[in-house]
Amino acid sequence: MADLIAQGPHDQQRWRRALPDATSGREILLGRADSDWNVPWDPKISRRHARIKVHLDHQVEVIQNVHARNPVFYRGRQSPQFKLTVGEHFVIGETTFTVVNRPGASELPSSENVTQHVYDYTVLRRRHFRDANSRIDMLSRLPDLITSSETDEELLVRMTNVLLQATPAATAVAIVALQDDPASDHRNRPRAELPVQILHYDSRGFEYESAQVSARLARSAIETRESVLQVWSPHDVTQSGYTTNEGVDWAFCVPLRSIACRGWAIYVAGQSSTHGRFDPRDQNATPPEALQDDLKFAELVGSMVANLRQTRRLERRQASMRQFFAPVVMDALANQDPAEVLRPREANLSVMFCDLRGFTRKSEEQSDHLLELLNQVSESLGVMTRAILDCGGVIGDFHGDAAMGFWGWPIAQPDNVARAANAAIQIRRQLAIHTDRDQNEIGHRFQHGIGIATGNAVAGQIGTVDQVKVTAFGPVVNLASRLEGLTKQFGVQTIIDEPTAMALNRRDDRGAINDKWTKTEAISDEQTSSGTIGDGDTTMVTRRLALVRPAGLIHPVNIYELSLASESLTAADMVTYQRGLEAFIEGDWTVAREAFACIADRDRPSQRILAQMARQGQSPPAGWLGVLDLEKS
Repeated sequence: MADLIAQGPHDQQRWRRALPDATSGREILLGRADSDWNVPWDPKISRRHARIKVHLDHQVEVIQNVHARNPVFYRGRQSPQFKLTVGEHFVIGETTFTVVNRPGASELPSSENVTQHVYDYTVLRRRHFRDANSRIDMLSRLPDLITSSETDEELLVRMTNVLLQATPAATAVAIVALQDDPASDHRNRPRAELPVQILHYDSRGFEYESAQVSARLARSAIETRESVLQVWSPHDVTQSGYTTNEGVDWAFCVPLRSIACRGWAIYVAGQSSTHGRFDPRDQNATPPEALQDDLKFAELVGSMVANLRQTRRLERRQASMRQFFAPVVMDALANQDPAEVLRPREANLSVMFCDLRGFTRKSEEQSDHLLELLNQVSESLGVMTRAILDCGGVIGDFHGDAAMGFWGWPIAQPDNVARAANAAIQIRRQLAIHTDRDQNEIGHRFQHGIGIATGNAVAGQIGTVDQVKVTAFGPVVNLASRLEGLTKQFGVQTIIDEPTAMALNRRDDRGAINDKWTKTEAISDEQTSSGTIGDGDTTMVTRRLALVRPAGLIHPVNIYELSLASESLTAADMVTYQRGLEAFIEGDWTVAREAFACIADRDRPSQRILAQMARQGQSPPAGWLGVLDLEKS
């Protein structure tokens, strides 16, 4: 693997980055700002100055942007496009860019003349710096450097730069990790034999061959979770196997003790002559104070990076979870152990399925407006999810152009039924606004259906903590899905099951959403048949539609329509429908036909039941129990 080093006129104006693998086909945009790799210190470099591409023959191609103001120099000449190899360089403005080899990790056997010192991190932290002011100043700037790093690559670049600047004796710094990838060929090997991966490497000079990293030293520090310093005789440096480059006679490795940097370590190598000659063959000798200071500084940098990266990881996790959980749930997660809060368990849930209808057909009819149709589906799913979250629910899953949400987990919600009903009304209102607008723009209107069922189910997190996916499963979930499908057959927008309807119509169901829920008198003597909930614009009406057996279910269920009072039948028509339904279930189809015929011109459910009776020959079949057996729509 090859690296590119950028070096400005001052020592601190530099970085070293790994060039992409040739097989990836990735190109790097080089510039002063808004590029993949930025060189902010050189005003002679344009914001987007040149493209860099690595070829399969390992040559690195540089192509100058036609809008770049200043030329690129290669081998002393202006060259807008050229190829170079390891050891060569090019110049833009006052910055030199050099292609160098990235060293590997050495597995050579150790030398006999090596002294190893192991440091517990608690002991290191109690140690006082001799040059505390300069070290503290560097550490104080580290949080800003880390938090402003948008990618791990940028984080590693800045981290190694800080260590090189703050460790004058260091000739090279690397961030290493055990290659513990479950998908790799090493997944069945003991951790003590796992390869050491060099995540990032930087050195003080432009040497063609840099000092290799000791894989044994790295593994030792990572496995023991202790900082390890090794010093060897300058006479044995070419045989030591720890660092195979003359003039480098010590190295230490500091593990990063955080789940966010699992298996990571800081590796630093340098020359003891800078600190004063130290003979490792003297078993009573202790490493120079300055070298131990460098070790302590690397320990503090590693601890700070690990903690800040862990914080960023938690922030990203919370941001991703906000897509699924309402603020009230996020508050609960913040105050409790997330693993315990999110564990799968049985709970009383209200489950909602909401589906857009007609997308497939409309996409065929409106092929010239396919992008607009896709945008509308995306917006409509956004309407569904916002309503679920606004009402304190959890986003369970997406199925094409349908969304599933539920209430009652991970925290219990005594008013989960009212919340689900309120979300259904909010979805209906917002989708009506969207479809009216889209109908004016591209000449079509989507319909939708909502199904809500209430009962016991198992809900919980599936997968890893980093990839949060929550869902609910059980008969009530299947029923909610079936109810959503029945809205099309009965020609209504929202169908709920009996437990949901009963909870909404109970007189003690108060104060559910923003204190707006109040129970009014039912519009029928049959409390189980119809009722009104709410006041003003939030008034909702429930009415019993039928006793049905949806496809795939064994037992029949009573289903109810949930609608706004402004959209429902009149009180008199409601009474007529209930009279017809009771006669239909009891088998008196003459009375049922007369009742449904009175309101069929303005009521789709009445039309549905009249059609069913017509298919049955105008009289109930033998053994009639009042149940409509329905096929899956």
